[in-house]
Order: sequence, then structure tokens, then C-alpha cells
Amino acid sequence: MRLIRDQARDTQEMHTLMKLLGAIVLAVLSIHPVQAQGERRGSEFSEWRSFFIPNFGTKVEYPAGIFSVSEGKSEIGIGERFSTADGRAILSIYSRANEGGETPSAYLRNNLRMPRSALEYERVARSFFAISTVTDGTIYYSRCNFSWNTGGAVHCFDLTYPAIEKNAWDYVVTRISRSLRPLQN
Repeated sequence: MRLIRDQARDTQEMHTLMKLLGAIVLAVLSIHPVQAQGERRGSEFSEWRSFFIPNFGTKVEYPAGIFSVSEGKSEIGIGERFSTADGRAILSIYSRANEGGETPSAYLRNNLRMPRSALEYERVARSFFAISTVTDGTIYYSRCNFSWNTGGAVHCFDLTYPAIEKNAWDYVVTRISRSLRPLQN
């Protein structure tokens, strides 16, 4: 009887150990290059560059080590589009004149290509908006800052990346967002 109890306890301990080992393996395998790069100082993750659009006075920092491929001009306004070497993430940086003097709320109302109810994150302030949604396993994040002192320009970036990598991209999104600003006159 004692042998059966010992075997049952050993089996339960083995199952617990296997679950723990499985969780560790899964955690190691799920570390994405973006996360690993953030942990290694001096890697391409820390290679941030400033991108300028002098026509509208836009400045933004972006991780040039991650977005190493130029995809050409942005689809909106004046700017550029970058991608990761494997194409899994796309960054568009652009500016355009705000000829109609739109506020961030009006800009969203007039240009958003989906119902606002589809947004998972929306922050609209007097001088900027930030929105995000997940579609087909891809996160779309957009931020636009509005400046009135540089001739009424809209300074934006759009970023798409795999939703499964959200935690790995949070730092990148935050740093780009905080650096987006009009150049000083």
C-alpha cells in the first residue's frame, strides 16, 4: 500500500515538474528578438536615430536597428515608411499640412477608416490623439500631434506589429510616442 502511495506521489511530483519545465521552455521560446535587444545594451535596439521632416518641422526618434529597411515614401503626407528586416513590423512617419485647422477629434472623425467602436485604445486631447486596435493578429497604433505654431501641421507615426509580441513592443511604442514633436522655431 505504501508503495502505491509513494508511486502516486512521485507521479504527481513528476507532473508538477513537467508543467514547470514546460512553462520555462515556453517562456524561453517566447522571448522575441525585440525583448532580447532591449535587454542587451549596445545592440541594434539601442540604436535610436532622429528622423526629421523639415517641411513641417517634425522630429521623432525611432529604433533604426529594428526598422532597418526603407520601404519608400509614406502613404500619407510627407515622410517615410520603414520595416523590420523580416517584414513583421512597419513604421510610417509622416506630416501634412493642417489646412482645415482640424482638431485631433475632427481629424479622427474625418479620416478614421473604421468605426471608433472598433478601437481598443483611444486618447484624444487638445493637441494630439493616440489610437490602437488589433485586427487579424496585428496591432495597429497611431499617434498624431497637432501644432499650430508651425503653420498648422499634423505630425504622425503609424506602427503595425504582431499582437503576440505586444509586451516586447510596449517600450518601442512609448519611446517613439514621447519623442514625436514639432521642431523648435
